[in-house]
Amino acid sequence: MLVATAVPAERDAVARAFPVAPAEVPLPGAVLHRVPGGPDLLAAGVGPARAAASVSAALTAAALGGTPCTLVVCAGIAGGFVPDAPVGSLVVADAITAADLGAETAEGFLPVTELGFGTVTHRPPEDLVRQAVAATGAAAGAVLTVSTVTGTAARAAALRARHPGALAEAMEGFGVAEAAALHGTPVLEIRAVSNPVGPRDRAAWRVGDALTALTTAFGKLAPVLESWHPYDR
Repeated sequence: MLVATAVPAERDAVARAFPVAPAEVPLPGAVLHRVPGGPDLLAAGVGPARAAASVSAALTAAALGGTPCTLVVCAGIAGGFVPDAPVGSLVVADAITAADLGAETAEGFLPVTELGFGTVTHRPPEDLVRQAVAATGAAAGAVLTVSTVTGTAARAAALRARHPGALAEAMEGFGVAEAAALHGTPVLEIRAVSNPVGPRDRAAWRVGDALTALTTAFGKLAPVLESWHPYDR
């Protein structure tokens, strides 16, 4: 299993859920932190492009090494759409959607699928989503991937209008899911909410609390992830 975060602070928050410290494993273009008896952890970088490249490199290395990954988990902190995903809560994605991949037109935004190519949504396995929600107490909903973080109430409202089921916004999930899909590997995304989606009020951010919530979540989630196998489905 590979757990991909954006930055080392998120990776380390996940690592704290396990009793044994991870060991560094250098890869071309990346460094894994391998938890003995547990997952490989990867700080994949910020944004969908860097995350996709890093995760694809890690999955390729695993496959060439004879130990292909059976599950990729995108994890980290995120903005939450109020009131459904308040600060401190957890969200498990039932859809991982690229919210700004498309074209702006006079009539509004068009996703690439309406332009006739590509995809904008990956869906994690439904049974795994249900188990993750039951284990962690998270809410299930769409997690939007954006390349530009929302900073206004107007954009937050526009995103929610286009994606009524969205609970959170982050920057890596779709890139991680694209890489996993190319390798034929299932994907899951879990996020701890550190701030509301909307105007950027850094004084209201609770990054430390969200990282602690992420650690707690993985303490509960690890048995679910370790026992879940795609060939059973």
